[in-house]
Amino acid sequence: MQSKLPNIGTSIFTVMSQLAAKHGAINLGQGFPDFPMSPALIECVNQAMKDGGNQYAHSYGAPALRTALAEKIQFLYGTSINPETDITITPGGTYALYTAFTTIIQPGDEVIIFEPAYDSYIPNITINGGVVVPIALEFPNYTIPWDKVKAAITPKTKAILVNSPHNPTGTVMTHADVLQLQEIVVANNLFLISDEVYEHLIYDEKPHASVLKYPELYKRSFIVYSFGKTYHCTGWKLGYCIAPENLSKEFRKVHQFNVFSCDTPKQLGIAKYMSNKEAYLTLGNFYQEKRDYLRALLKDTPLVPIPSSGSYFESYSYASISNESDTIFAEKLVTEYGIATIPMSAFYQDGTDHKVIRLCFAKQKETLEAAAACLQKLKN
Repeated sequence: MQSKLPNIGTSIFTVMSQLAAKHGAINLGQGFPDFPMSPALIECVNQAMKDGGNQYAHSYGAPALRTALAEKIQFLYGTSINPETDITITPGGTYALYTAFTTIIQPGDEVIIFEPAYDSYIPNITINGGVVVPIALEFPNYTIPWDKVKAAITPKTKAILVNSPHNPTGTVMTHADVLQLQEIVVANNLFLISDEVYEHLIYDEKPHASVLKYPELYKRSFIVYSFGKTYHCTGWKLGYCIAPENLSKEFRKVHQFNVFSCDTPKQLGIAKYMSNKEAYLTLGNFYQEKRDYLRALLKDTPLVPIPSSGSYFESYSYASISNESDTIFAEKLVTEYGIATIPMSAFYQDGTDHKVIRLCFAKQKETLEAAAACLQKLKN
């Protein structure tokens, strides 16, 4: 059989997690919380099951959940979204991204992405017959080189993908960034896919420059979100895509013949729980404390932080410790120091290596302390 993804191997997250399990290492590689989710949300889902919410939900998502999301968007961004036509509930954010690519890409279409990039983007584009056009964020601050974006536009360019807050670097797009993005998208009649799954995990009093705040940009956009990131339930695999009616109509054509609908009681439970605004309004401070705590624990190590303003990841340079490739260094951290991280080169198509590793700080205090104790053994 001829592979549709001949150059794709096992995910780095799987590799490092398996290595961590084999050696009994602390896992700060894969991004998931190791602390409990809200008992109140669990009870909401439990009650939904008791009340009979156990059959197929509407293909576009439970109406109660879509209504709650539209109200939240109005509250946060002052933007009116039609819950009937513009919101589709999906089995996770990654699924929503794949469906958006499948909706718009024709063979040979070019899609601009920024690297380092979340690992699903490239295979999603490739399997749909698209051509990936990677543009490297400028190291070490991982800023977007807008001049290079403009230069990369060709008659075959179909879309641009942005991710803010950014995984893996934790950078956040500014208002000025979005204005430049909007100018390029509108002038070249492009689509935009905006990965905003970490919308509430943003720090240092920085605002989230959601595409939903920019009407001209929103007209051409698919915007992707994740309940798992917001409510500490990554294993539930629930997310959603917001897009204007004409784009949602095409998105839903793909969606209905793939998964059709998502887990009903979880949708109903989340819809009820969303009346608790504090659960997401306090999330930034909650995770910023964890980021800052890990920084403090590592301040006397040779690792140098590359500051994160969002997501639940922060990157660290080990350039003063070793000249080894980041992959070798990350493997050594597992086998010799008992901690799993992710080498940043895994997020580049060409394996660009700046001697940087990514750590996940979405962990209990005790986990962060144990991880730091491993890393404090590092010497220059």
